[in-house]
Amino acid sequence: MATADRLNDLLKPLVEGLGYEFVGLEYAGNPKQSVLRVYIDSDEGVGLSDCEYVSREAAAMLDVEDPISGQYNLEISSPGLDRPLFTPEQFQRYAGQEAKVTLFAPENGRRKFRGRIVGHEGDLLTMQVDGETIEFRFDNIAKARLVPDYDAVMASGKK
Repeated sequence: MATADRLNDLLKPLVEGLGYEFVGLEYAGNPKQSVLRVYIDSDEGVGLSDCEYVSREAAAMLDVEDPISGQYNLEISSPGLDRPLFTPEQFQRYAGQEAKVTLFAPENGRRKFRGRIVGHEGDLLTMQVDGETIEFRFDNIAKARLVPDYDAVMASGKK
């Protein structure tokens, strides 16, 4: 069975070597349909041709390394407006923005939080949630995504 760490170790240098930012990956392994989703970005943005290019290169490398047993679908994607956050550095980069965080284990009786990212120190993420400052351990974060500010996007004229 492939681990996220092993897949990160294989794919990050490949993606960066192709000239893209390796945002992170999600691997959902199950007996019927496994999916490996790799998020890439660049200063100029990411289009379909970028995703196709990285997909071909990643598929060739994964065929040789064979880190995933059985069949799986490989998806290469831009992070989108609701960008997933994987690392403490990514949380720091988007400090001040709103995010949704889902935890593995509940804290204060909750697993899902939505609030403004304050920053991080060591292995703790700090957020403002419902008027309170809350800290989460990074190893307890199952999933995190930015919450797009569609009003700001529409005002800027970006697609």
